[in-house]
Amino acid sequence: MGGQTIPGEKGAALPTTATPSPPLLQREPSQHHAISKKFRISILAILILTPLLLLKTAHNSPLSLYTSHHRPDVASVQKCSIDNLKSDLSFLDDAKPIQTAEFILRRDRLAQALAANKVDAFVLEPGYTFQYYGNVSQQDWEPWEPEERPFLMLIMPQVSPNGSVSAKTAFLSPHFEEGRVRMLGIPSRDDAELDIVVWEEHWNPYTTLLGSRLFAGSGDEAPTLMIDEEMRDFIVRGLTAAGFRTVGLSPEAELVRQQKTAAEVEILRAVNTGTVAAVRAMRPCLVPDLTEDQVTSILDQTLLSIGFGLFFNIVLFEEHGALPHGGFVTGGKKLTYDSMVVIDVGAHYLGYSSDICRSFMIDPPPGRRRRRAQQLPADPLRAEKEKVWRIVLDAQTAAAKAMRPNGTAASVDIAARTVIEDAGYGYGFTHRLGHGIGIKAHESPYLNKWNTGSLLKPGMTFTNEPGIYLEGKFGVRHEDVYLVTEDGEAELLTGQRARGIYEP
Repeated sequence: MGGQTIPGEKGAALPTTATPSPPLLQREPSQHHAISKKFRISILAILILTPLLLLKTAHNSPLSLYTSHHRPDVASVQKCSIDNLKSDLSFLDDAKPIQTAEFILRRDRLAQALAANKVDAFVLEPGYTFQYYGNVSQQDWEPWEPEERPFLMLIMPQVSPNGSVSAKTAFLSPHFEEGRVRMLGIPSRDDAELDIVVWEEHWNPYTTLLGSRLFAGSGDEAPTLMIDEEMRDFIVRGLTAAGFRTVGLSPEAELVRQQKTAAEVEILRAVNTGTVAAVRAMRPCLVPDLTEDQVTSILDQTLLSIGFGLFFNIVLFEEHGALPHGGFVTGGKKLTYDSMVVIDVGAHYLGYSSDICRSFMIDPPPGRRRRRAQQLPADPLRAEKEKVWRIVLDAQTAAAKAMRPNGTAASVDIAARTVIEDAGYGYGFTHRLGHGIGIKAHESPYLNKWNTGSLLKPGMTFTNEPGIYLEGKFGVRHEDVYLVTEDGEAELLTGQRARGIYEP
């Protein structure tokens, strides 16, 4: 019978009948303790790291948007925003460039308005109106600055024997620029439709125009010119001194540009929906400590990523948002979980403008960040922020319902203003409700409570942008674009209105 030696005693053996222990139980106690400790540490590490690694792989995870120094990773936030936006670009599908036939139709409609007003010609220089009628922007012609040399477009009514009215288009140009004018490619039926009157630099351009073949049939009566609202004063004075009679825009002439065609509406829908989509795509990616300037840059790059042109971009946090268009002190304020963010932004696409505004807060912090944030003092303005946010949305709803054919521009403003005044915040709504929008972000008619003379017509497009601004606290503004329709219910052109303080 075998025996087992008792540790510490030599040669002594005790009889035993026990079954040999498994190898693990035969290890030294210190080994057993070390292995158990390592096992527990490994399990704990897996439990802790697995969810963190899963969060890290999410492209819009807050953890992935910070550097190793716990600062916002601007490049990662920007990538997150762009990736989110590019996940669905269907809002661009129906927008197509304005075709030649539509430019010709615009000039014909204007010519008919001129004939009705007994006006000989509509006169304009490079700018938004030139772009609207001739597909030529000021930058195309004068990329540095408006010139002292007059370069004018004239749109003149031509009446056919059967009484129909069409447009003749002519230009007053410095002689040395004549070739450049012909290269502009103004949309026209044929070359005969376009005419160019040239002047030498030692001539008076205005008397040259008056004595040209364009006004040969005027006789002794001074030709009447309708002047575009963007025309510079020295040119108007020069035309008057030469012997022309000048008049301002008539309502009929303004209506040509105010009432949008189906093609224009689709471009406006695309650029405004896309601009809202860019803000929505960026918001989940934003993290505390980003500055207003950094968020501005991130949104700019997000818009550029889908081919939009930059126009303006105002990003304001907290009390800065009480200044509707910001100020010289804005830009460096840092974002927090309690910040009310106001973003007013416009972009360009296919020659048309967007102009939208969203007010929101960033997502509450996850996990440990939430617990840490809850230890901080509560935002004393939180309840008022949510209240004001909802009041402004209700005001926007009231204004949209008032956008009906033949209603006045004033009535739309008053509808929104009444909601805000009844809630006790009338003092904080410091601007008009909105404005027309097209190739230019701000066009007539303007929605303010004194504009009782302007009637809404189907095809007009407007911004609807009520706001409340509490100095030293915060501001809230919601801005969307609407189309006045034949059936009376205004159509939203920004895809989706704001739904909540975390869903702008």
